[in-house]
Amino acid sequence: MVRSLLKSLYDSFVTANTQHKEASQKGVANKLFIGHFAVGFGAKQFAPRANLAILMAAPIFADILWPIFLLLGWEHARVDPGNTKFTPLALCDYPWSHSLLMLFVWACIFAGIYFALTRYRAGAIAIWLGVLSHWVLDWITHRPDMPLYPHGGPMLGLSLWNSIPGTLIVELAMFAAGIALYVRTTRARDHIGTWAFIGFVALLLFAYISGRFGGPPDSIHEIAVTGLIATAISLPWIWWFDKHRALRRPE
Repeated sequence: MVRSLLKSLYDSFVTANTQHKEASQKGVANKLFIGHFAVGFGAKQFAPRANLAILMAAPIFADILWPIFLLLGWEHARVDPGNTKFTPLALCDYPWSHSLLMLFVWACIFAGIYFALTRYRAGAIAIWLGVLSHWVLDWITHRPDMPLYPHGGPMLGLSLWNSIPGTLIVELAMFAAGIALYVRTTRARDHIGTWAFIGFVALLLFAYISGRFGGPPDSIHEIAVTGLIATAISLPWIWWFDKHRALRRPE
């Protein structure tokens, strides 16, 4: 069973990567919403001993699972320009990665494993809240497509994505607040702590803005594959620069 799932993921990855190699950056940009990253940056103040990569993985956890489930055929989406004014995606069903019930389950698993390994209560709480925060933020931005539980119940969403200015103001303000909390909590130990951090923030902003004003992705496979690649690059990058930053006020 596990072998067949891994083979399915690998075959999908190779196919999509071959067909859409040149357009990969566009696919990432169309699924990048920096409000979730703001939660991760801000969590550092609440759980300063936890590495930022772990705190960041929590609010984007649903979007880490989503491309995997897309490639496995467990969840579905399509490119649909005009579906909302802000994003060209129709999110048809994603009960296992994005329903409120399943995010509660994923939050308990993620936070429980972290606490068992570290015994750091603040970090476990930040992770639990971070995973659940994904549903809350998506409920605000999405049209009514956010499920409460798998394959049942009402679909909810406040449709902020139907206002481009409103979405930009809310997400960029959140991102600025998250960065401010992180900078207030940590300081650079060396040049890596300064420039790797600045470079990451600049790349996020570039991808976010370019995604809003660029064309739609060529396929959902493109988004799924490039999303996995982006995660594989960004989380080690975050871990790296956070290790080169010190707490301004040791816990």
